[in-house]
Amino acid sequence: MSTLKLDLENYKELLQEYIKTKDEQALYQAEQFSKYSMQQNISPEEIINVHIQSLQEIYPDMPEYIQSSMSFLLETMISYGLAYQEYQALREKQLELKSEISVAANMQKTLLSTVKPDLAEVDVGALSVPAKQMNGDYHHFVHDGKGSLGIAVADVIGKGVPAALCMSMIKYSMDSFPERRTDPSVILESLNRVVERNVDSSMFITMFYGLYNSNDHTFTYSSAGHEPGFYYHKDRDEFEEIDVPGLVLGVSPEITYTQFEKKVEKGDMIILLTDGVTECRQGERFIEQEEILHVIKQYSHLPAQGIVDHVYKHFERLQDFHLRDDFTLIILRRNV
Repeated sequence: MSTLKLDLENYKELLQEYIKTKDEQALYQAEQFSKYSMQQNISPEEIINVHIQSLQEIYPDMPEYIQSSMSFLLETMISYGLAYQEYQALREKQLELKSEISVAANMQKTLLSTVKPDLAEVDVGALSVPAKQMNGDYHHFVHDGKGSLGIAVADVIGKGVPAALCMSMIKYSMDSFPERRTDPSVILESLNRVVERNVDSSMFITMFYGLYNSNDHTFTYSSAGHEPGFYYHKDRDEFEEIDVPGLVLGVSPEITYTQFEKKVEKGDMIILLTDGVTECRQGERFIEQEEILHVIKQYSHLPAQGIVDHVYKHFERLQDFHLRDDFTLIILRRNV
């Protein structure tokens, strides 16, 4: 209490001096008073109250309308103080949450990391960029060392932490499958049962799984409601859509998936992606499919990773460097 009284007396003296002299030194000392008040968690309305008391002591005959205006200011600052305290509390919680999400995003990046294979028979390019901190897309390579390369591309219908948790579950479910169970249809059917049992019914996961056999250069694949991919015929310089029927994962445990096979010729490319690529927007305009394929063809003389990187940079610039959705693109090209 003695400290507060001392501060009140000091404030009154500072105010009185400034009113008489307009001295800058008094303003500087008032600034120090403000800093001290913040350190002591003194609210804005308490400072206003000190100001009113000081005025009343300096001017005992202060007009009533001035006193009324001071009372009005005091009530205003009481409301401001309460709102500011609430704002500060929310800001602290927000910063805490942001820090936790940052840690979770780094953990997700580590948990879902996959090694892009370096093969003589097929050139592989891959890129996955989250629109926010947490990635709702997932891609994974499984190379058995015997000529087979498994490629998984998935997308959670939903974003944020729940989507990231789903992707972690998918990744570890795939890691637990026996190596002999490599047929894409079998992989999707097994994952479908896992998702149906463990994921909330409001969330669904789309997934494309393909198996490239470098011994006979065939590509076997199945899809669970995933975004269609594309196949590039080098001899005809044409793209063909890889549109495979199949229900999203998690709807029913009894779903079966159809499996398809395609012969891959030398120089041909397989393009797999998520809807973050096909649903790019320039302002309010959605990018046409033909524009995506045109950009891919424009850089087709580059290695597969160079194509992927340039396509991403093109559409990143087109969206003013602000992704609206997670962006995942994988390109495989037969070399020999």
